[in-house]
Amino acid sequence: MLVELRAENYAVIDHAIAVFGPGLNLLTGETGAGKSILVDALALLMGGKASAEVVRHGAEKAVVACVFEATPGAENVLEENGIDSEGNEIILRREILSTGKGRVFVNNQPATVAVLKQLAPELALVHAQTETLTSFDQAQQRILLDRFADISLDSVAHAHSRLRQAQQKLNELIEGEQDRLRMVDLWSYQRKEIEAARLIPGEDVALETEKRVLANSEKLYAAAMSAFEQLYEGSSSAEAALRAAVRNVEELARYDNRFADSVLQIESVRATVGDVSAGLRDYAESIDASPERLSEIEDRLAAIDRLKRKYGHTVAEVIEFGEDVTRKLAEVEDKDEILKALRADLELAVSAYRSAASLLHNDRKTAAEKLAKLAESQINSLAMKVRFEIDLHATENESAWTAAGWDTVEYRIATNPGEPLKPLHEIASGGEMSRVMLALKVSVEESAAKPKKKSATPRTLVFDEIDIGIGGRAAEAVGQKLKALSRAQQVLCVTHLPQIAAFADQHFLIDKRESDGRTKMQVRLLDDRARMHEVARMLSGAKVTDTSLQHAGQMIAASR
Repeated sequence: MLVELRAENYAVIDHAIAVFGPGLNLLTGETGAGKSILVDALALLMGGKASAEVVRHGAEKAVVACVFEATPGAENVLEENGIDSEGNEIILRREILSTGKGRVFVNNQPATVAVLKQLAPELALVHAQTETLTSFDQAQQRILLDRFADISLDSVAHAHSRLRQAQQKLNELIEGEQDRLRMVDLWSYQRKEIEAARLIPGEDVALETEKRVLANSEKLYAAAMSAFEQLYEGSSSAEAALRAAVRNVEELARYDNRFADSVLQIESVRATVGDVSAGLRDYAESIDASPERLSEIEDRLAAIDRLKRKYGHTVAEVIEFGEDVTRKLAEVEDKDEILKALRADLELAVSAYRSAASLLHNDRKTAAEKLAKLAESQINSLAMKVRFEIDLHATENESAWTAAGWDTVEYRIATNPGEPLKPLHEIASGGEMSRVMLALKVSVEESAAKPKKKSATPRTLVFDEIDIGIGGRAAEAVGQKLKALSRAQQVLCVTHLPQIAAFADQHFLIDKRESDGRTKMQVRLLDDRARMHEVARMLSGAKVTDTSLQHAGQMIAASR
C-alpha cells in the first residue's frame, strides 16, 4: 500500500504531501488544478522517464518521494540489488536537476532507475494518461491473464532452465572445438612432461630438508656427537651427574621417606637423557656425506622447480594441472560420444519444454476465452460498446521461448460496430484505456475472490482521468467497480465526476492558489463536511447550493 507521496519544486508544486489510506483514494479539483501531476510524480517513482521540464521555475531541482508498505516481492528485489531494508517500509526518492540529470535513492541508499522499474510491479501499477499504454505491454497482459487463471509458471520455468543449460553445454563444446584441436599438441606435451616427472605430493619439501642436511653434514655430525658427549659419554656428562645424584638422594631416602619420590623422578630424567643421547648418536651415524646424493637431489629439485614455474606454485598444483590436461585430451578423444550425449540431453530438454509449454498454452487458452467474455461485459457497462478478445499465439521459434512459456498474449478491442479488432494501443484513447483497465482488473479481482491461491499482483492501482466521456449511470457504475476493486487492494483515482467521488474512502482536494506572485498547488485530505461540499461543487459548479449539498449527502450515503 502507498502510505505517503511527497513532491517539492515539481511542476507547479512548491511543497505537497499526501498521506493515503487503504481502500479507494480519490483526487478531485478544478480543471487544471494539477491532479494528474501527482499521478505523474508517482509514475516517475515507478521508473518513468524524467525531464528537466518538471523542475519548478527558479528551482535547482525537483524532488519526488514516496513510502510504500513492504511486500515479499519488493524485499527480494532489494536483496538482489544489495539494498538494505527499512523494516516494514520501502522509501523511494528521485531528484531531477534543472540540468536534466538526476539521482535515485531507495531506502536512502543510492540506486538506479532500473531498480525502480524492478520494484514497480511489486508495489504499484500506474495508469496515467501518459503511462497507460507503455505500462500495459504484452508482458503485463500475459501476467494479468495468468493471475486470472491462477496459473503457475514453475513447471515451464524449470523446463526452460534445463533447456538453456543443455543448449549452453552443447554450444560451448561446438564453439570450443577448433580451439581444442589447436591445443591438442600442447596438451599432449604438457601431459607427457608432467607424467614423466612421476611427482609425489610434498616430495619437494622432503628433498629440501634432505638437501640442507647433506650440505651441512660435517656441522650436523659434530653438533650431534658433541651433544651426545655432553649428555652421556663424557666424565662430566649430564648422565654421570644424575647417576651421582641418585646415589646421594637414595642415601637420604634411607633415613627420610620424603625423598623416595625424588629418587624416582631423577631416574626418570636419567632415562629421558639416555633416550635423547641414543637418538643423537644414531642421527650422527646415519649422516651420509655423499656428494653423489646431494647432486642427485639438486637435479631433482631443479626439475621440480621448472615444472612449478610452468604449471603451478606447488607440486600438488602441478599434479592437478596434469590431471586437467588429461581430462581435456580425453574430451577431445571422446568428442563424438560427448556430442552425442549432449544432443540427446538437448532433445530431451526440448521435448520437456514443449510438453510444459503446451499444457500452459491450453490453460491460458481456456482462461483467455473466459476473461474476454467477462471483460467485454464489464467494459460495456462503463459507457462503451466494444467487442473484446484475447489473442493467444504459440510460437515455434525456439529463440522466443521464455521461462513464462512460448505464448504471445495480446488484448484486442473494437470500440465501434463494424470495425475490426485491433491491439489496445491502436484503438483506445487514454480515458478509454483506463476504463478498459478498470474492467479487466475488476474481472480478475472478482475471480480472485474465489477460495484459491492467486499469484502476486500490484498492491496499489492508480487510474488517471478514468471518467472521460462518461456520466450518469455509467459514472456510477465506474464508481461501484472502483469500490469493488479497492476491497482487495489500494486504489488511487483522479476523477471529475461526483458520482465517482461519492465512493471515496479518502477524498483529497487539489487546488491552486497564488502566493507572492507564484502559483502553488495544495493537497488537502477532506473531512466529512468538506467532502460533502466538494461533491456538491462537482454537482453544481462554482456556486454550491443547499440543493446540491443535500444531493451530495444522499450520494455519499448511498455509496456506503
